[in-house]
Amino acid sequence: MGLLDRFLSAMRPPTQTRESGPPRSSNGASSMHARWLGPLDGAEAAEVELTIVDPPAGRHLHFWALQASFYSGRRRLGGAHLGLQWIAGHPGNTAANWGGYGAGGSILDGTRSDLPSALNNPHTRDFVWHPGRAYRLRIDRGMAGWRGSIIDTSTGDTTVIRELLPGGDRLGSFVMWSEVFAPCEGPSTAVAWSSAAVERGGTRFDVADFELNYQSYEDGGCTNTNTSIEALGGRPHVVQRTAVARVEPVGSTLHLGR
Repeated sequence: MGLLDRFLSAMRPPTQTRESGPPRSSNGASSMHARWLGPLDGAEAAEVELTIVDPPAGRHLHFWALQASFYSGRRRLGGAHLGLQWIAGHPGNTAANWGGYGAGGSILDGTRSDLPSALNNPHTRDFVWHPGRAYRLRIDRGMAGWRGSIIDTSTGDTTVIRELLPGGDRLGSFVMWSEVFAPCEGPSTAVAWSSAAVERGGTRFDVADFELNYQSYEDGGCTNTNTSIEALGGRPHVVQRTAVARVEPVGSTLHLGR
């Protein structure tokens, strides 16, 4: 989609809008996605930096994650999501999650986490994160399975959430997303993504292009969410915001230059 087409599409009002009230999806959330583009299948590891720019307020769940699928050859063995959460019931309302589903829809087994969980959830663990600080989400092979780790880029500290056990020897189908259970009218929240990359054969490949999607009105999503490129700290980031006018429509491709 060219610049003019994208502009005209964004300026064209949707036939139906949902800018207030709760999302009407089956799980009560409104989501937006940025799918990684490029020759990325066959990766042995993937990572991206996540910064909570405008944090939530209140008790509504917010979940921001990097999603990846597991493969053995061409056979998909399921997928999982690694990220940060704003979730009531955990200390300070902050937590980390590394969990997912097998190809048949069953919840993936995993190793026991060393992190406590106030809500006794095997996937969601107590984790202190701070707004404005970049956290590197990394998925790679561990001793038993696929390891989900979070690196605090301010301190260099690495926290391993646990390892998932779907099998497989490769990763693919990467998406970074926001899943928001708050009312559509706000308050507005924002997260920023940068430094996306995969590793294959010991070589790092940076990811610069992302295809956008939003949960549609028909599927219960809010229509006042947007994903765009913004400069933060002197570097471009992919930024996902709630309770704002949508400028980049479904199907747009964003390029994250340097």
